[in-house]
Amino acid sequence: MTNWINIGILGTAFLVLFGVAELLYHKFNFQAEITRKIVHIFTGVLTLFFPPMLENHWFVLALCGSFLVILLVSWPLKLLPSINAVERKTNGSILYPIIVYGCFLNYNYFDNFALYYIPILTLALCDPIAAYVGKKYPYKPYSAFGQKKTISGSLAFMGAALLLSIVFLIGLEHYSILHAIIVAMVLAICTTFAEGISHGGYDNFTIPFAATIVLLVAEYYLNYA
Repeated sequence: MTNWINIGILGTAFLVLFGVAELLYHKFNFQAEITRKIVHIFTGVLTLFFPPMLENHWFVLALCGSFLVILLVSWPLKLLPSINAVERKTNGSILYPIIVYGCFLNYNYFDNFALYYIPILTLALCDPIAAYVGKKYPYKPYSAFGQKKTISGSLAFMGAALLLSIVFLIGLEHYSILHAIIVAMVLAICTTFAEGISHGGYDNFTIPFAATIVLLVAEYYLNYA
């Protein structure tokens, strides 16, 4: 019963987040790019409560699946413009609940909190940081597969990913400082590369995927090599 109550709490929180984004878009004339980033960040924050509030992946599947259906239906019907009314073509909002469920499966299977929190937070926080810095300080623009990026944005992403990973590897997995720095550097480089070459919202998949691979390899190396 507790899990269903928690699903209700989390589901309501997500609906409130969507409602706030719609209010900002319709009543306060926020651009869709801004409201979309707000939803992106706070969705990541809300998903941090999944491990302590939901006992197994079936409950997460129910929650993520419900919002995936909402997003799939809203797209062709032109609903939720605070998320969907961006000029660029993107599949990011559709991929988000899928990757959250995938990360939860990894955490559940390996009993490793880092496999959930680091990929999700790298996506939720580092990606918007890169976008903001890249637009605010567009140093050394470059193009990857038709997508415009900047060196400044990529460096901001890498720095944020590095710091985040060090903190969580030490705090969650009790890595030594040396191991945490080494793994965090590799993770930051790989996720920055993934972000740099991705477009059309596919960074919502490539960033967590790259982080997960690095963490799994690190765990294998540290435990069995």
